[in-house]
Amino acid sequence: MSSVSMTVNGKAVSSDVEGRTLLVDLLRGPLGLTGTHVGCDTSQCGACVVHVNGEAVKACTMFAVEADGAEVTTIEGMADGDDLHPIQEAFREHHGLQCGFCTPGMIMSAAALLKENPKPTEDEVRHYLEGNICRCTGYHNIVKAIMAASGQDVSAIAAE
Repeated sequence: MSSVSMTVNGKAVSSDVEGRTLLVDLLRGPLGLTGTHVGCDTSQCGACVVHVNGEAVKACTMFAVEADGAEVTTIEGMADGDDLHPIQEAFREHHGLQCGFCTPGMIMSAAALLKENPKPTEDEVRHYLEGNICRCTGYHNIVKAIMAASGQDVSAIAAE
């Protein structure tokens, strides 16, 4: 067992973990942050995307001990109390979710994209999301929501 300490969503946390414990398992288990989803266990679906020291990572491919001392942000840390993050609000407003399973990972990926590229094109959004799988929506409204969150006019985005 190893002791890990990190800041998760602005709160200092510590836990004893086995060396093989994945970050996603620490977040969902002992820390009770179940918004980060496990979809595939192979880093293909992106449902487990969180931010570690400001970078988007798939928490199913990172050991918890690798995050020792890190700043971790999960979907639960995006809102400010009852006020949704602008990306969350855009997903709500533009129906960028259906079943909701992929939504936390999509939002965390979108936040990373908009940090890197504040005004992405539709093609850039689609390319960036290649590591996130949605089995329900066909991505159209997800792309629209991300572009709206960037402050762009989305009325010209054609339906697929």
